[in-house]
Amino acid sequence: MKQSIGERLFQVFNYTVLIVLASTMIAPLLHLLAVSFSSPIAADSKKVFLIPVEFTLATWEHILQNEVLWRAFGVTVFITIVGTLLSMLFTILTAFPLSRKEFLLRRPIMLIMVLTMIFNAPMIPFFLTVREVGLMDSIWALIIPGLVSTFNMVIVRTFFMGIPKDIDDAARIDGCNEFRLLFQIYLQLSKPVLATIGLFYAVGYWNTFKTAVLFLRNPELWPLQMRLRAFFTSEEELAAVDLIMGDFDFNTTTLKAATIIFATIPIVLVYPYLQKYFVKGAVLGSLKE
Repeated sequence: MKQSIGERLFQVFNYTVLIVLASTMIAPLLHLLAVSFSSPIAADSKKVFLIPVEFTLATWEHILQNEVLWRAFGVTVFITIVGTLLSMLFTILTAFPLSRKEFLLRRPIMLIMVLTMIFNAPMIPFFLTVREVGLMDSIWALIIPGLVSTFNMVIVRTFFMGIPKDIDDAARIDGCNEFRLLFQIYLQLSKPVLATIGLFYAVGYWNTFKTAVLFLRNPELWPLQMRLRAFFTSEEELAAVDLIMGDFDFNTTTLKAATIIFATIPIVLVYPYLQKYFVKGAVLGSLKE
């Protein structure tokens, strides 16, 4: 279909605005990446923008040899993978019955869950509850308290409600029970929404910080964000970095940039694998008219 001049101009305008917005988000990340590969003198003198100046790998060699940072990275990877899988499972198991009109309690349960989006639990009762159930100083304290997000559950429930009921009837004629209907049919049609909430959960677990501050006292269980915070706020540790450098191949400026990239890039790389599901239709493989 041939586009008019006005439509082409509007399309060019949209692309231009999107490119500018994307640049404002990507440029700071590229700047930190360039700083992490630059010499400390160039970094401190503000000579680095998007391209490394006096390229060096010394900062990254120091980061990749840091056992404490790798331990925190492992904790974060664990809570991200396990937490995301458990959260998606329980979110799906909650959303499916609440999407069924024949479930008589779906309205009062939905009302109670929506209220949790409006009225959040105060911090002290939340802390006391988690402590009383024995999750203090446990890695599960970073997963179980926030296992199901009401917002994500509502998204999945709404998606399930939009799937044609003819699919249910056809499945029941073939002998499907509710579990087979959910796991073999509904989930196969729900890849876009599952990819979306999966990414939401993964980013949330990867950036875990508040619950770690509240419930973890053992430094060996600290996730990556907690470890970075301890590193950036410890003046003694930062001063030690400047003192132990014999040849001044890196300093606190390049080290901060490298650790931020180290903590950010892994979760950013997940998006390209899920991107195709965001642009597909709401219902995959549904009935033809």
